[in-house]
Amino acid sequence: MKVLVVEDEQGLAESITDYMTKEEYICETVATFQEADEKIHLYNYDCIIVDLTLPDGNGLHLIQTLKRLVSTTGIIIISARNSLEDKLKGLEIGSDDYLTKPFHLSELNARVKSLLRRRQFGGHNEIRFQEITVVPQTRKVFVHGQLTTLSRKEYDLLLYFLSNVDVALTKASIAEHLWGDNIDSADSFDMVYSHIKNLRRKLIEKGAADYVQSIYGIGYKFSQP
Repeated sequence: MKVLVVEDEQGLAESITDYMTKEEYICETVATFQEADEKIHLYNYDCIIVDLTLPDGNGLHLIQTLKRLVSTTGIIIISARNSLEDKLKGLEIGSDDYLTKPFHLSELNARVKSLLRRRQFGGHNEIRFQEITVVPQTRKVFVHGQLTTLSRKEYDLLLYFLSNVDVALTKASIAEHLWGDNIDSADSFDMVYSHIKNLRRKLIEKGAADYVQSIYGIGYKFSQP
């Protein structure tokens, strides 16, 4: 899952990034409104954690931009402002949650997880697709009730497929989701093919149908065979 942290307080930004990375999120950080604006126009994120007070702009305007882009990105505001007016304004223009500084990183993490469950899988604690069951809280995957061991990238890839069933996904979009903007320096998408091949093999070995379909000239689709 990809998270963008928009925070100009360096120490806090680093703490959030370190914590979220240990929780196995792909986490990117920017410190200014302009950098954040460029990121949301270039890349897709599952969640954006945004401070309201930035050195060159207002975090609320960033949220408004996301809504104009018709983005499905979840939005959590973090701010030292504790006024009811600020909270209501943030929620009115489209943020999903509001967390007042200072806060515990564990609480932020819990809110991010809850937000992603609500947005992508209707708030369910388990994600089911035919014989496949995923438990996001423990990052476990079962096929016909059998535990299926996946690598971190294979797990993230499966969740990406499950949140986009029957959608044609390009190799570029898959790579961006798994590696963030670091994929810009990659020479090819061979690693995408490798992870898809391994995921498909592990699911089939446990008795799952082959749901990963190749689409010539485009990429892949996860759907009924």
